[in-house]
Amino acid sequence: MTTTIADADADADAGAEARRRPGALRRERVGHLLQHHGALMVLAVTVVVGAVAFDSFATPQNAANIVVSSSFLAIVAIGMTFVIISGGIDLSVGSSFVLAGVLAAYGSRYGLLVALLLPLAVCGAIGLVQGLIVARTGMAPFIVTLAGLLGMRGLMLAVSDEGANTYLVQNDAFSALGQASVLGLTAPVWITLGLVLLGGVLLQRTGFGQKVYAIGGSEEAAVLMGVPVARVKVLVYLISGLLAGLAGALNAARLSSGVTILGAGMELDVIAAVVIGGTLLTGGAGGLTGTMAGVLLLGVIQSLINQIGVLTSSFQQVVSGAFLALVVVLQRILHRAQRLS
Repeated sequence: MTTTIADADADADAGAEARRRPGALRRERVGHLLQHHGALMVLAVTVVVGAVAFDSFATPQNAANIVVSSSFLAIVAIGMTFVIISGGIDLSVGSSFVLAGVLAAYGSRYGLLVALLLPLAVCGAIGLVQGLIVARTGMAPFIVTLAGLLGMRGLMLAVSDEGANTYLVQNDAFSALGQASVLGLTAPVWITLGLVLLGGVLLQRTGFGQKVYAIGGSEEAAVLMGVPVARVKVLVYLISGLLAGLAGALNAARLSSGVTILGAGMELDVIAAVVIGGTLLTGGAGGLTGTMAGVLLLGVIQSLINQIGVLTSSFQQVVSGAFLALVVVLQRILHRAQRLS
């Protein structure tokens, strides 16, 4: 039995592939680990550094403050995670948050149900309309939701008389929804935890969640697989609008007023938290565990800035922007390395 040159070349290629495979697999595992758990690792390191540097940082009270203040951003970030995984973006969530707070405070004079349902109905309807426009017309989500941002900000100013009229919450049951404490944590924190669990199941354990990933990975392939792309896109923007409205209503309950200046630029913090948590801006990859790590990381950074004392709170935007730029660059490098491996 003779061995030809072609057979020898094939054997050499197979040997080279076998030698290359362990290194490629190792790089793939490292890339996967950094992609999905990098934010959690950075969060752990940051917490340790803060605990060593500041005595007042590693206290139960400070930890509770970080969690409580981060809960509203976390609720909005849950919806944004769905949107970005599907390959979209929602710039309107900050305006939805503010508008919902004003509407909730206004509606509180008519009782608990109106205070909750009014902002949810308005913000959900706007999210639904944005989803329909994106899904049915093919317009860029950036443009559609930017229009939503401006429109809802104008609506908020109209309702609040150009921001001059701050409505106060006039329902004790609604106020308790934002201020009541259970086991040292306020109700919004427990609501956030419940939404994270529900969102995680929806994203990871249902057909809808798999369709969201499929559309973000390749919309053309999703269409060929029979995925109802338009319907899924409408639903993710509806979810985003509803959760932004809920967060705004809960914040109004916590403050006992519909403050009109909060939420400006919130959409940027939300996007930063989601992307820092490992969700690809191009869609198709990500999860709520990473998003929550990103939200807490931003909260811990803000707490450390407060501990330092000599830095203003606006410095957090500088740090958040640096983190975001670094994460996007690393995502790009990891994605390219995985394609080459």
